[in-house]
Amino acid sequence: MSVREIVIVSDVQYPLHDARAVRNLWQYIKDRQPDEVLIIGDFMDYAAPSRWSKGTAAEFEHDVLRESEGGKALLADLRAGYAGPIRFVVGNHDARPRDYLRKYAPALAASRAFDVDVLLDFEGLGIEVLPPFAEVAPGWVAMHGHELPGLNQVPGRTAAAKVRKLDKSVVMGHTHKNAVSPETVGVGKDRRTRFGFEVGHLMDENKAQYLAGGVANWQKGWGQLLVGQYSAVPVPIYVERDGSFVVDGARYGAIKRNRKGHFVSPKKGFNLAS
Repeated sequence: MSVREIVIVSDVQYPLHDARAVRNLWQYIKDRQPDEVLIIGDFMDYAAPSRWSKGTAAEFEHDVLRESEGGKALLADLRAGYAGPIRFVVGNHDARPRDYLRKYAPALAASRAFDVDVLLDFEGLGIEVLPPFAEVAPGWVAMHGHELPGLNQVPGRTAAAKVRKLDKSVVMGHTHKNAVSPETVGVGKDRRTRFGFEVGHLMDENKAQYLAGGVANWQKGWGQLLVGQYSAVPVPIYVERDGSFVVDGARYGAIKRNRKGHFVSPKKGFNLAS
């Protein structure tokens, strides 16, 4: 049986995304044609309306529909180069408009107009919504990460804690960390190793005003699940400052540097550098 490749994307957080990194990943997907693309939440940022913007000027701005059009266009770019299955787990940022209605305008909450799958036209793009904890590979479940409480500052350990609760390998986003942390449980013949896999982010950290020039323990990247008949292997892919990444010994999307190591203006499109 051949090994299937699932490309896993988390925390793009449009419009705070790293456009170059996302463009390079979309081109990789177009060229590679993996068996599946799994987006595990916070594809959108939706800073307002939310409980964080309540009582501020942002509450009265009209960003949701405008940002949704941009997010839908970004997904359409992905779909234009990839005809395979795209599945989506809703993250806490994706749900902000819906949750805002439920809390502050319950009379309107019965409408699904502000659910992310409607705002981004998943039906038209052929994108399937998965519930949290859906099985995505043998012994593996996917979630965004906010569904169960608890965060750990060490990359991979938040997912590992959820492995202990679920007794399943877990792939998740939410933490913006890109790491695998194994957990071996059971004794004797029942001994088994599960994996906690946190799949980084694809944000431009400079757009995240809440960092206020500080440094967060985040790792930009995406992930692969290499799926066999009975198990799957997690592979974190790290994205460099220039938006490039290495898969199977090849670097994708690198920007040329001058003799001093400074980046030079990139050409449009996708580059493959050795």
